[in-house]
Amino acid sequence: MLFPLIGLLTLYGFLSSCISSPQPPSQPISSGPAVNELLTRAQGGEAEAQNQLGIHYSEGQGLPQNYQEAKYWFKKAADQGHAGAQVNLGTLYSLGQGAPFSDPMALFWFQKAADQRNALAFAKLGMMYERGRGVSQNLVEAHMWYNLSAAYGEKRAAESRNTLAKHMTAEQLAEAEARAKKWTPARR
Repeated sequence: MLFPLIGLLTLYGFLSSCISSPQPPSQPISSGPAVNELLTRAQGGEAEAQNQLGIHYSEGQGLPQNYQEAKYWFKKAADQGHAGAQVNLGTLYSLGQGAPFSDPMALFWFQKAADQRNALAFAKLGMMYERGRGVSQNLVEAHMWYNLSAAYGEKRAAESRNTLAKHMTAEQLAEAEARAKKWTPARR
């Protein structure tokens, strides 16, 4: 009789750890003044602090790595229009870390950040179009996004764009470059 009870308790513990809590994250384990000050600012609603706290949780810097808590803080900052947090939140969705794997949600957040001319968001959109993740594969669109990203200073995007260009026709390259020159953020 004891073994089935232990099995049920083990199963309950496992299942309960798989359910994300809508509650705000707990106090960080680290007691460093910098982390505590960052937490205070994030709890006060400061978007940059919320994004930074999300990065700390995502990367396990000064805090235990916890993608669900990273998502919580990225979402708070992203909802305030913080472009970096929007990219970070989209990345969690694209990897299925702390959030359900969802290319449509990743695209949504990358696009919101791209509308603010975020270089990394441009690169992420380029990757999504190049690989056909959440959208139909489109090398012209991918090249356009990589081109914009490179123009805004993302060096790795230039490498991706140049590699992609080897698989495109001259007409496709001309179209991608023309689209990049005409691109403007979506009006929302």
